Amino acid sequence: MKGTGVKLCNHTMKALITRKLGMTSTIEEDGTVTAVTLLSASPCVITQIKDAEKDGYQSIQVGFEETKRVNKAQENHFKKSKAMPKIIREFRTEGLELPEDLAVGSKLTAEVFSVGDVVDVTGTSKGKGFTSTIKRHNFHRQRKTHGGKGNTRQPGSIGSMYPQKIFKGKKMAGQSGAERVTVKNLKVAIVDTDKGVLAVTGAVPGPRKSIVLVKGAK
Repeated sequence: MKGTGVKLCNHTMKALITRKLGMTSTIEEDGTVTAVTLLSASPCVITQIKDAEKDGYQSIQVGFEETKRVNKAQENHFKKSKAMPKIIREFRTEGLELPEDLAVGSKLTAEVFSVGDVVDVTGTSKGKGFTSTIKRHNFHRQRKTHGGKGNTRQPGSIGSMYPQKIFKGKKMAGQSGAERVTVKNLKVAIVDTDKGVLAVTGAVPGPRKSIVLVKGAK
């Protein structure tokens, strides 16, 4: 991918597409241990810049990683950025100041963040399949003794007979996980531009190697 690197200021757009590596911990000089999540922050390329006049809203379209095969429509779309990204995401930029040198083909690296920055992290949580109410909603089981009859994990009554329907949102067994989750106000703990690694405090949704979006908190 060709293009010039762009470093964003604190009051400008801060966003990256990353891939989750795993968790570790850091030890401060005073002995404080902090759990952090490591993210692979390979350079992202800007494939499109949208504005309110032409597109109806403001955003930047960012590509991540490289692929060897794209269809004809994607090839024409990526021609200006001189890249063939594997993953494409958009970040809204309303109310944010964009640097003057920001252009299609520019690269965004881990340098857009600094240690101590507060960010929002978005990912897809781990899928757990079809689960019961105990695992899905943290329900209590029924007692096993004194007339339990062995039905210890059954949900029990789900409401009265009238109006003879189940209201939307009723907590019952069903598909659990595999949802888009955003964890807000995490702090950037490590920025390693040489290795392309970013670390944020706390846990990040999703399994290892999953796509994670990191964006500066409002």
